[in-house]
Amino acid sequence: MTRRRALAAISSLAGLALPGWAMRPALAEAAPGETESHGLSIFGELAEPADFPHFAYVNPNAPKGGTLVMEPPPPETSSYDSLNPYILRGNPAAGIGLVYDTLMAGSLDERDALYGLVAKQVRISADKLTYTFMLRREARFHDGSPLTAHDVAFSLDILKNEGHPSISQSLRDLVSATAIADDILVVKLAPSRTRDLPIVVASQPIFSKAFYTKHKFNETTMEPPLGSSAYKVGPFNPGRFISFERVPDYWAKDLPVNVGQANFDVIRFDYYADRNVAFEAFKAGSFTAHEEFTSAIWATGYDFPAFREGRVKREEIPDYNNSNSQGWFLNIRRPVFSDPRVRKALGYAFDFEWTNHNLMYDSYKRTSSYFENSDLEAVGPPTPAELALLEPFRDQLPKEVFDAPFQPPVSDGSGQDRNLLRKAIDLLTEAGCTRRDGVTRLPSGKPIEVEFLYNSSFFERLTQPFVKNLKLIGVNARIRIVDSAQYKARLDDFDYDIIMERPRMGYSPGEELRVMFGSRAAGTKGERNVIGVADPVVDALIEKALLANSRAELVAICRALDRVLIAGYYWIPHYYKPTHWIAHWDVFGRPERYPRFDPGIAATWWWDDAKARKINYTGR
Repeated sequence: MTRRRALAAISSLAGLALPGWAMRPALAEAAPGETESHGLSIFGELAEPADFPHFAYVNPNAPKGGTLVMEPPPPETSSYDSLNPYILRGNPAAGIGLVYDTLMAGSLDERDALYGLVAKQVRISADKLTYTFMLRREARFHDGSPLTAHDVAFSLDILKNEGHPSISQSLRDLVSATAIADDILVVKLAPSRTRDLPIVVASQPIFSKAFYTKHKFNETTMEPPLGSSAYKVGPFNPGRFISFERVPDYWAKDLPVNVGQANFDVIRFDYYADRNVAFEAFKAGSFTAHEEFTSAIWATGYDFPAFREGRVKREEIPDYNNSNSQGWFLNIRRPVFSDPRVRKALGYAFDFEWTNHNLMYDSYKRTSSYFENSDLEAVGPPTPAELALLEPFRDQLPKEVFDAPFQPPVSDGSGQDRNLLRKAIDLLTEAGCTRRDGVTRLPSGKPIEVEFLYNSSFFERLTQPFVKNLKLIGVNARIRIVDSAQYKARLDDFDYDIIMERPRMGYSPGEELRVMFGSRAAGTKGERNVIGVADPVVDALIEKALLANSRAELVAICRALDRVLIAGYYWIPHYYKPTHWIAHWDVFGRPERYPRFDPGIAATWWWDDAKARKINYTGR
């Protein structure tokens, strides 16, 4: 008997000793039209067979050990005040999701598909409104208590009713989640449910019901939560760091979705008030892996001894994700942005060509779409499929929606293109604005004043030239930098003029479209509709996208939606690049290839003691 089979037998016997397992009703045979699967996919296709041993991008024999130290991922914050990221209150610590298991887990090689984790299998009704999850009896929380269907039902219920608005809204078509036995969960969905709701449900964190009988869920806390995953919260110090320690006897470490992953004994996030300070810390060896987001540093900042000596490595890793729509987003809840001609005029003052050449070493391409670098991006005149979607709303849409989508202006690269600034002034005049004594005023007579809100000085060098050009067209623009807590509070309250955002769009966008562009989200505190767009046409297209039955149908809908959003001039787009810039101390081993949709550092790399000794690494 192999070790794995012995462990499975012991787990099974231990499970049978519990009355809850012994007394559960037998699950009936699948009815006609019902299907059973080892995973879920938005359009029903799974790349991995039921008996797959592990994902292709891992080393199944990767050793365990060592410490991975990184910065918190964007959006950058300088501190945290909560270990609960699933509610509106508080500023949560980076990485806290590492402690929770889910019903099913995703592949970094595949988009919109999940494979069994806590649930070993799922039965799907013919109408795809009932999902019966069969749970693994060996599932355990970190305190040794069993993880059952009752915990999953509790988790889904509390997330829907008390969770962060973006989570609760995504679960609004979840009718019920019922544990009919300790290892059987029945999930019922509304007929109007979105296409990706089963994926959303199966991806939610699983909380201990017993833990939350003694703790309030909807409050910030610095008490480490009880999880069940490969990591648990280790030492932490708000404002400085948080660490996560590997659980050696993790119940699911040998499952196919986990083999070759979670290889570091400790994953730690170090906090810095400034990215430049953080980079200096990386150069000194204070942390081991660094994703670079600053082109100037990537181009000129690696002339330091450890890099020249080969102890620090750099590489560009292809990024096959949809490029995120980074840009300056205008809060149209503010009266100053009520006229789309005013919003469009501001975009003419941003000289991307000068910025890319002088500040970013020509490293980037200009973004022009909310679905940049994907097949969802609107290009040229609408196709017949797009026209069929847009025609019913023709009277509600600008004429330009039915032409090629607006492209951001291309400047002469001078940093102060007079022709583009003149177009901006002409648009303001067309909108009824007047200019006197160098100040442009709205038709109401109020001066046009805007504030760029940040929680870091990182983007100040990018924003200052834009502010200068705005002042040339009579717009009084200023930059304000606040601490992380104030920034989050102002975002939650929609208390800002302009913010820099980098929304993450899925490969097959679904519920996130509601969160980012839906009318309901525009008026819900804490939601991510930062623009404040509340357009019935946008809502109608989003609902169609959520119900699309094929990739081709989804592509046409998203392209039509892209055209409508672009014609609203809700943002001033930035730039993108289809690669990850990764720098790291040469102390890691890694699989033969990277996964397609993530660098895989925390998930698939491992600590290499021989390499660390060879370069005499003296950091952590």
